[in-house]
Amino acid sequence: MLKMFATQLTGLFKRLEEKEEFAFEDGARLLAQGQSIFIFGTKEMKAVEFEALEGAEPLKGAQGLTNVEKVSEADRVLIFTRQSDDEAAMELARQLQEKGIPFVAVSTVVVGGGLAELADVHIDLRLTKGLLPDDLGNRYGYPSAIAALFVYHGLKFTIDEILAEYEE
Repeated sequence: MLKMFATQLTGLFKRLEEKEEFAFEDGARLLAQGQSIFIFGTKEMKAVEFEALEGAEPLKGAQGLTNVEKVSEADRVLIFTRQSDDEAAMELARQLQEKGIPFVAVSTVVVGGGLAELADVHIDLRLTKGLLPDDLGNRYGYPSAIAALFVYHGLKFTIDEILAEYEE
């Protein structure tokens, strides 16, 4: 089972790399323009917040988002949520839009979820079901946090490259 899961994860990462290539670039450019980058993750996506702030290679200038009132138009926000209809993420997106604060959102696009439309840049996790089949025809193994961490690292590497160009 682990080998099948690893194969499916590899396929997911490849799809994200290929289908979201321009969104990675656009998102990183938008985030690199900010004075500070505030990160907000819902539920299991808190893993991305922890990685960005407390990981071995933290994201330069990143802060956790605890109060939207502390965010200015010079800042940027990065939102991670499982699906594009998450209420907490949607509420934050509306507040950011009202304040004119640009933001990048990362989630799986679902019908009725407006996060992708509200975001300046949206990266679709493309996780509509679990990766592994069971004996009854159901699917399990829904690696949303793993996929989000892959996206985060892709954004971080690109942001670091952009900032290194400006420092030269």
